[in-house]
Amino acid sequence: MPAVLAALVPVLLALLARGGSAAAAGAATEFVFAGFARENLTASGAAVVTSSGLLRLTNETNEVLGHGFYPAPLRFKDASTGAPLSFSTTFVVAILPRYPDAHGHGLAFALAPSATVLGAMAGKNLGLFNTSNHLGDGRSEVVAVELDTAMDEEFSDVNDNHVGVDVNSLKSNCSKPAGYVDAGTGKLTDLNLVSGDLLQVWIEYDGAGTRLEVTVSPAGVPRPAVPLVYCTVNLSPVVADGTYVGFSAANGAASSSHYVLGWSFRLGGGRAPDLDLSKLPRAPSSRPKKTMHQQLLLALILFSVVPLLVVSAGITLFVVWRRRFAEVEEDWEIEYGPHRIRYKDLHAATRGFRDVIGAGGFGSVYHGVLRRSGAEVAVKKVSHESRQGLREFVSEIASMSRLRHRNLVQLLGYCRRRGELILVYDYMVNGSLDRHLFDADKPALSWERRAKIVRDVAAGLLYLHEGWEQVVVHRDIKASNVLLDADMNGKLSDFGLARLYDHGSDSQTTHVIGTFGYLAPEMFKTGKATPSADVFAFGAFLLEVACGRRPMESLSNKNADPAGLVDNVLECWKGGRIRDARDPRIGKCDEDDLEVVLKLGWCRYWKAPRRRR
Repeated sequence: MPAVLAALVPVLLALLARGGSAAAAGAATEFVFAGFARENLTASGAAVVTSSGLLRLTNETNEVLGHGFYPAPLRFKDASTGAPLSFSTTFVVAILPRYPDAHGHGLAFALAPSATVLGAMAGKNLGLFNTSNHLGDGRSEVVAVELDTAMDEEFSDVNDNHVGVDVNSLKSNCSKPAGYVDAGTGKLTDLNLVSGDLLQVWIEYDGAGTRLEVTVSPAGVPRPAVPLVYCTVNLSPVVADGTYVGFSAANGAASSSHYVLGWSFRLGGGRAPDLDLSKLPRAPSSRPKKTMHQQLLLALILFSVVPLLVVSAGITLFVVWRRRFAEVEEDWEIEYGPHRIRYKDLHAATRGFRDVIGAGGFGSVYHGVLRRSGAEVAVKKVSHESRQGLREFVSEIASMSRLRHRNLVQLLGYCRRRGELILVYDYMVNGSLDRHLFDADKPALSWERRAKIVRDVAAGLLYLHEGWEQVVVHRDIKASNVLLDADMNGKLSDFGLARLYDHGSDSQTTHVIGTFGYLAPEMFKTGKATPSADVFAFGAFLLEVACGRRPMESLSNKNADPAGLVDNVLECWKGGRIRDARDPRIGKCDEDDLEVVLKLGWCRYWKAPRRRR
């Protein structure tokens, strides 16, 4: 009898829904909520069910999270085989930001081991993870489809308006900028997740094929035939036997109100029932309504000042048109003038700075094609938030405009417009080395290719230290700053931290800056950037390439002691098995060559700077 009652709980709860229904037939579980009642969901955090039947996950409060989960756990695995069950769901949501240019972090449909997701945090963690597990530790048992409205470089987000599939981590298995394929034109149309308009989401999971598809469109638009996001996800090792299904949302330093208006779900095969949009509760308007008195007063004012507005608008448009591409010129630019590129040419080349291909400590990088030459370029905009932005900008121009080496990324030009600082480089089609070393969807690099890239970087570094008229200290050598061209040649990039001084002279004291794990120990004592400090970082880079692990990453814990990688190489060396420290994905290779690189990388970690040269 207890087992029978337990099976009836989700059905009985759903039958109490506001405009909702539930049914179970065979192995299938199904429910439909056209609006919600409190009995339908387990709400926690900032989440509430309003009197009109809306599930409001968060309001306009900063740093809060909210959950709304189906109150009973569901079995997402076949009881006899353990294979994942297919499921289908559709729901209608609305995200209303408090301010148009600042909003919360987004909303997610989630499978979780509990209805309250204990230990989860707000902000970028979306109410589903925390700082100890948001990069994936294999124990969170969370699968989510995120409508992410904030870009976070830590999770490799494509932009601040995207849809992604997360499995035990906020670094999405697959993601794309929000959009839908228009049935009339067949073209992908952009979709603004924070417009305040109603959006409908469809999620289909094929248990046999382990394929998950996500489709999004404006509510009321026929369901697009082509999904926006799809990827392979095997739920068997991820979800628990009793798993809760529902929604989560979170705000950080800025806020949004996240609403769910209706929800249809089916587990065990078949498509979830369609939602009747006419029966859904009305979402709050994203624009405040005006009273009749206010409307009449506004109309009177408008009719009174129409002539003045027309003249003012004309003047304003003329000024904006004249100033739109106005550029700033200063004394220091005289030396580098021949490399200046007009802002409007860069604006056209990048289609309005839309195609983000990367981001660093000083700003974002965009792909572009110069119209006159047809050359592909990478365009870096130095961040407005960077307090040292202008100084680093000038440093990079001064360094790169005169450096010429096949293993350095070539600076083609620059531009400065108002507060925007822009650098233009050759485009490296194969991106940064770290993606080829650490991204699971990239094929493993062979040892021959890794060794070639190491030699390329070494040649570029030797040129910086000894081959040019001045000593150039890079100060940020790591895999993410090594770019690969079409032939997989390695080229050192990102000279925003570079320091120059004459041969035979002493480096000036500077701030300790760079990436932890690559910083030489003497930097914390003397504050001087020297070639030996670059060699220390190069040693870390060698181990990074040979071992397939970052300097800050241990064998089992990504948050471990920063010396974990170095200690592991030393332990293997002492045991006469240094080759065991290599990246297991390398396969067959020149073992002697590999051993030399491992030993050379470790020896560059000498604390005494002179012993590294």
